Amino acid sequence: MPTSVKIFDTTLRDGTQGEGISLSVEDKIKIARKLDELGVHYIEGGWPGSNSKDIEFFERARDMKFTNAKITAFGSTRRKDSLAADDINLNRLVESGAQVATIFGKSWDFHVTTAIQTTLEENLAMIYDSVLYLKSNGLEVIYDAEHFFDGYKNNPEYALQTITKAQDAGADWIVLCDTNGGSLPNEVTSIVTTVKQHITTPVGIHAHNDCELGVANSLAAVQAGAGQVQGTINGYGERCGNANLSSIIPNLQLKLGYHVISEDQLQTLTPVSRYISEIANMHMPVNQPYVGNAAFAHKGGIHVSAILKDASTYEHTKPELVGNKQRVLVSELAGQSNVLVKAQELNLDFNKDPQKTKEVIERIKDLEHQGYQFEGADATLELLLREAFEGLEEIFTLESFKMLVEKSAHHSVVSEAIVKVKVHGETIYTAAEGNGPVNALDNALRKAIIQYYPDIKNVHLSDYKVRVLDEKGATAGKVRVLMESTDFKTTWNTLGVSSNIIEASWYALVDSLRYALISRQRIEPTTKETNEQLGLVNH
Repeated sequence: MPTSVKIFDTTLRDGTQGEGISLSVEDKIKIARKLDELGVHYIEGGWPGSNSKDIEFFERARDMKFTNAKITAFGSTRRKDSLAADDINLNRLVESGAQVATIFGKSWDFHVTTAIQTTLEENLAMIYDSVLYLKSNGLEVIYDAEHFFDGYKNNPEYALQTITKAQDAGADWIVLCDTNGGSLPNEVTSIVTTVKQHITTPVGIHAHNDCELGVANSLAAVQAGAGQVQGTINGYGERCGNANLSSIIPNLQLKLGYHVISEDQLQTLTPVSRYISEIANMHMPVNQPYVGNAAFAHKGGIHVSAILKDASTYEHTKPELVGNKQRVLVSELAGQSNVLVKAQELNLDFNKDPQKTKEVIERIKDLEHQGYQFEGADATLELLLREAFEGLEEIFTLESFKMLVEKSAHHSVVSEAIVKVKVHGETIYTAAEGNGPVNALDNALRKAIIQYYPDIKNVHLSDYKVRVLDEKGATAGKVRVLMESTDFKTTWNTLGVSSNIIEASWYALVDSLRYALISRQRIEPTTKETNEQLGLVNH
């Protein structure tokens, strides 16, 4: 039984077959670098015989230095009734410059006779000739036995013959593929055990997730003797996806005791998973095990009270081991412990005032009843707690704002906001146009307060979402606006709720700027005279 497991990442190839995923060559290069830093052993870059994008990737990869990973090119066995040396796809694998070639062949007799429409004997020859040709060209060869588990269940004798041919031709690895994702862990365990008794070549597993068992089947295969696991970061892939390496790696290392990557590399798993989700432009589920934002988040008051005593009461492992962190959520389900923990995180001097804590909890519950949801608005929650426990001086107060939106037959929509605010004891009246009413409001407010807080120019809106809370109310329904802001060093979320989308946006916008000025930067207002000297006052 192996004590270590090799990780074969196919995010750049199999992962891109997932719906909604399209990676540029530059995207693939960035991801390959991150995977190498994570410590994976094989990075499958794509199929150089299928498209120009993958050809360019391999051309660029030749000049890159990888510390931990081997770049792998993907292809298939030779065409039927032909010579391996004349096969265009096999030759492109050789010419790709990759250190490793991964080719797939048919293990299921049904696929041989129906899909590629050849004889069982010719299929065996296709496997043998292809592996032998690649080995003769100095490549490490991984043979992916496509549909192996279905093939074995239908005709075990023939399925075993296919992988024996790959072994006889010199394959370095034989990977058993649950291509349709329909096998169960007990079947995987039994079949891998039999295969290990039949061949001496190291065995791997390539599982799909169509029955939500990609991770479970991969772990079962390793426990039965497989030494390589193929999968994708965050489980990206066709249909229901591939086996999720973001779960497999920590399960193998932390739960089963196999050596996979170093401890330091494991601590980068969460940021790597999130980085790749950003590059792929895919929403990352908050409840994804190990690396999700909610993987170690606690909301119920009883749970929080327990983790204050010992985190293992409600956490199966330490989040820091995978680069994640514990989070305590404050909501209508919160107890006193939740608020105390959150206040402690913010270093608030609240002296553990039970009455004050109770008032804050009731305030939070009331706001959530109105439609606020503080789990996704960390900055608005922090401002609420700071106001309760410290008291916050208003950096500005609204006196009024007015919106003008004009649309003519032959011109685009023009939005203008007129804002009247009091800053540092002085009333400021400004107007600004924008790309829509919210942008105009943002511009007008900034124009007013930048005279006193010049560093506000570094704060930018990075995301804006609106959710209708009362669908029956149609266009008159209450809405919740969630804003994400950044100063390019960190990000924060604020929210506002109202039956008027502009008012809800105003609340979120005000909290965003207040948070930047009060909670993050602690900027002290400068005088108008000073800013006039700096040329920051609008005349």
